[in-house]
Amino acid sequence: MLFAFGMPGPTEMLIIGGIALLVFGNRLPSVARSLGKSMTEFKKGVAGIEDDIDATVTADKKPPVSHP
Repeated sequence: MLFAFGMPGPTEMLIIGGIALLVFGNRLPSVARSLGKSMTEFKKGVAGIEDDIDATVTADKKPPVSHP
């Protein structure tokens, strides 16, 4: 039934966004803060995995050390 009317246009999306801002406005700063912290932790985790992969690849490329 929703698709019978088509997708909402830009004006309708602004109205829906304004209503959402009025309803959830007092919680948005805390939600944005927690989202930012989550993204930072995710990026740190991905960087750690990339560092581990790079260390493994460079360790495999080194020739074996022979002791006399």
